[in-house]
Amino acid sequence: MTLSEKAYDSLRRDIVSGALKPGAPLRMAQLSERYAMGFSPLREALNRLQAERLVTSVALKGFSVAPLSMDEMWDATNARILIETRALRLSIEQGGDEWEAGIVAALHALLLQAGRGTASAEDARALETRHHAFHKALLAACGSGWLMEFFQRLYVESERYRHPMLAPRAGEPARDVQAEHEALAKATLARNGDLAAALLADHYRRTAERLQSLMDAGIAAQ
Repeated sequence: MTLSEKAYDSLRRDIVSGALKPGAPLRMAQLSERYAMGFSPLREALNRLQAERLVTSVALKGFSVAPLSMDEMWDATNARILIETRALRLSIEQGGDEWEAGIVAALHALLLQAGRGTASAEDARALETRHHAFHKALLAACGSGWLMEFFQRLYVESERYRHPMLAPRAGEPARDVQAEHEALAKATLARNGDLAAALLADHYRRTAERLQSLMDAGIAAQ
């Protein structure tokens, strides 16, 4: 990785995880000390993150972490549903044995990691990596580079809302997210486009509704 790629990866990870709080200023001197690198790769990384809407910039004030917004979260969720259900249907129409095997392997890896829990930061990162790989595998045969690029950008945008807010809370009804993943994979492998698209949309809406309820209760801002 180049220095700018390392800077991008480190900054993105800290923004998505909430280590760098929404609205926090991103001052070059502090970032240089935090990540032990010069201004040039950091500036390149910040410009890249600004293009991805994870960072904002104001003249004479510099960069800051993009704020969280429920309107933005719902916009990203609805855009994901629109794009990913289309990509999923195309994959179901066009995917072959290799695509199916990729889904099976990605689901198996995800379920194994989910069974280990998220006791450590390393476990949490591994689970997120495998979660991303599973959703990517579902769409991998869509045949559209643009759809996959939009998937990636919207996944990152949604991840920064999910990551800090979705830890289980005492007294809250349990949600079996992995069962949802299994049902989604089963419908996809059965080539049932209507059911798979409906399950994917419901999967995302349930997450968004929980985030909205947390924000309304004032929990997400803590």
